[in-house]
Amino acid sequence: MTDLTLRPPRLEDWSRVHGWGSNEEACRFQVWGPNSPDETKAFVAGAIDSWDVPSDERERFVWLAEHATDGVIGAGELLLRSRRHRQGEIAYVVHPDYWGRGCGTRIAQLLLGQGFGSRGLHRIFATCDPSNVASIAVLEKTGMRVEGRMVQTLLLRDGWRDSALYSILESEWSGVR
Repeated sequence: MTDLTLRPPRLEDWSRVHGWGSNEEACRFQVWGPNSPDETKAFVAGAIDSWDVPSDERERFVWLAEHATDGVIGAGELLLRSRRHRQGEIAYVVHPDYWGRGCGTRIAQLLLGQGFGSRGLHRIFATCDPSNVASIAVLEKTGMRVEGRMVQTLLLRDGWRDSALYSILESEWSGVR
């Protein structure tokens, strides 16, 4: 599904977001979830509020991934980690009904385009659980390369988890897209 677009969230989107936010399998590798309806509503409200910060001061950019006929099927986030060093981080999630269709890859590509294009970043990184083979495939398909493994960085419901660290430089992205 390459015909996805990113758009800012709206309050009425909370039920679509809750479709994956409340799904145990979708939350398996995440520090959040499964969410209650109130937790999902709070997430959407916070994502909307992040757009009220002036662009030159904003550090968090949250978009919903929308398909022309299926509506909202996922989300992506770009975090500006250092303006001085022009570095950012991306994260994405896709509703399980759309796994295996290229949606995660497309969201990640659009996020990288925002980071390197609109935000003028030099380096963008992402982390994922080393056992999340689907997310690793997404990152590698976008041209990101593994930099290493960070040990016990996240405390999840079932204990400490490591994180695989991936990154791509602006010059590398120009060659990939």
